[in-house]
Amino acid sequence: MKKKTKIFVLDTSVLIHDHHAIINFKQHDVAIPITVLEELDKFKLGNDTKNFSAREVIRFIDKLVGNERLSNWIDIEKSLGKFKIIMDQDPKILNAEKVYASSKNDHKIINAALILQEEFPTRNVILVTKDINLRIKAKALGVAAEDYETGKVYELKNELAPDYIIDHVDSDLIREVFTRGTCEEKGVLGELKRTNGYYILKNGKTSSLVYYNQTSGMLERIEKEFVYGIKPKNAEQAFALHALTNPDIKLVALQGVAGTGKTLLALAAALEQEKKFNQIILARPIVPLSNKEIGFLPGDANDKISPYMEPLWDNLKFIKAQYGEHEKKHKAISEMEENKKIVITPLAFIRGRSFSNIMFIIDEAQNLTPHEIKTIITRAGENTKIVFTGDVHQIDTPYLDEYSNGLAYLIQKINNQPLFAHVKLEKGERSELANLANDLL
Repeated sequence: MKKKTKIFVLDTSVLIHDHHAIINFKQHDVAIPITVLEELDKFKLGNDTKNFSAREVIRFIDKLVGNERLSNWIDIEKSLGKFKIIMDQDPKILNAEKVYASSKNDHKIINAALILQEEFPTRNVILVTKDINLRIKAKALGVAAEDYETGKVYELKNELAPDYIIDHVDSDLIREVFTRGTCEEKGVLGELKRTNGYYILKNGKTSSLVYYNQTSGMLERIEKEFVYGIKPKNAEQAFALHALTNPDIKLVALQGVAGTGKTLLALAAALEQEKKFNQIILARPIVPLSNKEIGFLPGDANDKISPYMEPLWDNLKFIKAQYGEHEKKHKAISEMEENKKIVITPLAFIRGRSFSNIMFIIDEAQNLTPHEIKTIITRAGENTKIVFTGDVHQIDTPYLDEYSNGLAYLIQKINNQPLFAHVKLEKGERSELANLANDLL
């Protein structure tokens, strides 16, 4: 007996999150309320992330349906289900707009699901949205509702926080890597061995920081060395600087809470290697505060974006402060700023560019979707190094969480690849007070 297919009703948040969401429901049918199309039309103008996403979705739907009438069910693709637009109507049995005494778009979207329930009483109708409150409202009216699962990371703890302390290692091996600088791996890493992995080898009070080079099969000693005036304060920071300055590693993910030095280390490493690249770009997504768009802020474009970029400038100022005004490296940074060799900018301002001979640092990457992460990486040209920094537990956007954000997705999907390295920074280095807040608040 053929299993009955489901009908999935997609909210705007799902389509903004994943432009290709319509084709990710296998043999099941997909419906979009006309209200969602209206919201996409409203969002299509502008330079924010959601504006670019809305335009992509509109183009995708147009290409998908061709000349078909969207008021009828149409075939999506071979082996997939059907697709249609649900027009605004009043459900006969239960009406969300009347129950909640409001004609909000969310209630119209719930009504679309209720209409399908009435039309297809023997089939499961499920509202898919990344808006938690909308899911709750829908369930209150008897509509099945769930999050959009595609791209979610579920092995978060193991994948994003790999063990790196190897205890009870033969002291002769530790002595060999310490004196010679390298030694054969000889199975000492066991199941923890991974491409471009970083470890602390220990035996009692004896220890050594090492990097596993997959190409040579060797363990290489790591030293805590100054990089443009910044010295690593712990093993994790030493690992991060090694990954950031290793020319064979083209993609780096630095994960950690505030105060662990992610952005500072990435910037210092970029300055140390500035002769290898034509330009250093630091960017971060702009996430409006208190649900207010950036246009509400006073001043011109530079005035509006300045508060969001200030943390990046603070890191640059901190590095400059390691040198006197007349020292060579202090002057070098000032010249790079003047000549646009180093640029700090909102991520949206460089969207669409291809990157060659550039070191590209993306801060607060946990606020990006998996699709946005992929878009950035696929634009990398020759001699480009990309660094993503962020904290997967500190999400500022309403439709992402620790499992669905782009940084977590990147770390899981590209883990163990020869061009990629991931370092988790856990020890805060700002102050004892900052560490106390991170631990207890």
